[in-house]
Amino acid sequence: MKRLFKSIHLYYFQISLALIFSTLYPAIFFFSRKPAKFHAMNRLRWYFSYLSSLFSGFIFRYTFEEKIDWSKNYIICANHTSNLDITAMILLAKRNYVFMGKEELLKNFITGIYFRTIDIPLKRDSMMSAFRAFKKAGENLKEGKHLVIFPEGMISESYPPVLQPFKNGPFKLAIENGVSILPVTIRNNWNLMWDDGKQHGSTPGICDICVHAPINTIEMAETDAEALKDRVYNIINDTLIIHENSKSS
Repeated sequence: MKRLFKSIHLYYFQISLALIFSTLYPAIFFFSRKPAKFHAMNRLRWYFSYLSSLFSGFIFRYTFEEKIDWSKNYIICANHTSNLDITAMILLAKRNYVFMGKEELLKNFITGIYFRTIDIPLKRDSMMSAFRAFKKAGENLKEGKHLVIFPEGMISESYPPVLQPFKNGPFKLAIENGVSILPVTIRNNWNLMWDDGKQHGSTPGICDICVHAPINTIEMAETDAEALKDRVYNIINDTLIIHENSKSS
């Protein structure tokens, strides 16, 4: 019975996504044709994410280690286990922001229009694509935008998911541009919907997200990128371990 409910909920969620996005699509398409499109596109993306989550019973609860100064821009680095993680970042980020993600998102009905306009697609096995993507990301950071990236570069194929090694790119980019890293731990989205939900379905509930204190990179050298990567990985991994231990105790 539980499995049937999760399958029904997933279909309901997918239908809600399609209906709400279709309703907003004329406005999204209109602003996608405008040069100064970031604010409007991201505002519409916020409404789409908020409404689709609300109608599907997903509630996003954020805890902050300290108050975030959103007048600064950040490279927001989060673990990635679910499509709900994208919504979590959209509802978190303030001001203008861009996602960097896999090139396959260009083909998606919902994400495609964003990755053809304001977001940054990346072909994972192409060094040239990576160079162009991070060059564009650097330009966006210089313009004061946030960059949202999942540094694992993939969703774990094991279930329950395990935190995968981080890529170096976001941390080198942060140091090169003197931009702080904002680590984010998404504790339980995989439990509500793992990946796209096709294997285990989905269920409504509270998405529990911890936003850590920003890490300043101003005084770091390029050689510190590896240590910065390990530091962010350990922050997120330790938080996940504490969360799992608290559930089992």
